[in-house]
Amino acid sequence: MYNINSIREDFPILSRQVYGKPLVYLDNAATTQKPLCVLDAMRKEYLNVNANVHRGVHYLSQQATDLHEAAREIVRQFINAQKTEEIVFTRGTTEAINLIATSFCDSQMQEGDEILVSDMEHHSNIVPWQLQAQRKGIVVRHLPINDEGELTIDKINDFITEKTKIISIAHVSNVLGTINDVQRIVSVAHLRGIPVMVDAAQSVPHMKIDVQQLDCDFLAFSGHKMYGPTGIGVLYGKECWLDKLPPYQGGGEMIDKVTWEQTTFERLPYKFEAGTPDYIATHGLATAIKYMNTIGLKNIEAHEQELTNYCMEKLKTIPNMRLFGPTTTIHPSSHCPQKDAVVSFLVGDIHHLDMGTLLDRLGIAVRTGHHCAQPLMDRLGISGTVRASFALYNTKEEIDTLVAGIHRISQMF
Repeated sequence: MYNINSIREDFPILSRQVYGKPLVYLDNAATTQKPLCVLDAMRKEYLNVNANVHRGVHYLSQQATDLHEAAREIVRQFINAQKTEEIVFTRGTTEAINLIATSFCDSQMQEGDEILVSDMEHHSNIVPWQLQAQRKGIVVRHLPINDEGELTIDKINDFITEKTKIISIAHVSNVLGTINDVQRIVSVAHLRGIPVMVDAAQSVPHMKIDVQQLDCDFLAFSGHKMYGPTGIGVLYGKECWLDKLPPYQGGGEMIDKVTWEQTTFERLPYKFEAGTPDYIATHGLATAIKYMNTIGLKNIEAHEQELTNYCMEKLKTIPNMRLFGPTTTIHPSSHCPQKDAVVSFLVGDIHHLDMGTLLDRLGIAVRTGHHCAQPLMDRLGISGTVRASFALYNTKEEIDTLVAGIHRISQMF
């Protein structure tokens, strides 16, 4: 059984008060809270095993290196990559996408070549490609969404041209909660010989990801959105691609040999890991993955989908409520998951910032604004939304508190 009370005890911050009200934390798409086991593991390593990895022959360095590389193996298993060489540690999803945008464009793209993204992308999957467009003259094209907040995948071939060199797509929208059929996108792309990058920041915390089943060429996610520490993330890349891409940064750790005439680079994955890694954070990330595995990804997904459906049904009872994105977690025709753990909304003419500020005074933490997705806001014809996002520790009672708060604020206006 899903023991929500036991789970919540692992997160002491959830028992605190804000403005004299019990905290209701519904901003998990921005960052999740951390269980005690993650904090304890990181503290224990700092106290007992703190030494720079890979470079030392002494005992502490060897221990720290073992923990760091064990974390890489845990990540490999978690997403079912073939090899640990395909797991590159980064600072997060944003750095991982910047890495691929830079290295891929430098080596695989010429002026006039195209990258295809979508209307629902986070800025982290738009701006890195735009920077390359300014540097190299590549073209950023975007696949549209329909009025239900779903990608028009049936029309993807209309947007792929002979100049399309890579597709970079969000697995789950951080605004709409839409679950994109990336496996289908990958299949279409691969028929044209085009690699696919997947932004999995909003999917990895909520569902089982199998990169071999998806067959994506690259995939990125962040530790802090899945109960791990900030400043750590993962780039998965197929070995054949990582081998041919040039390094993203230069410096220590990523070199094989340096002379004044030439530098040769380390083998994978170290070629992409310049400088001292955050080896404490990798251990924290591995501990967070173990924690999620103990609860069970299927159990987490079922719990969060139940919360998402419950929230949407409750919000529909509020007059002048406007929900964005799919309105059920399961597609009515395909019976496949179509929405996950995110509910964005507006109520009448109440500004999203006013709603979020007043909810905060009731102890309810939600996100307001454009959510780093301004092109999507333009497509929707709005400046921003209120976003409630769920995690494995949230409850229906917290959603009831949210709905009651929205009712109270709506009456004020």
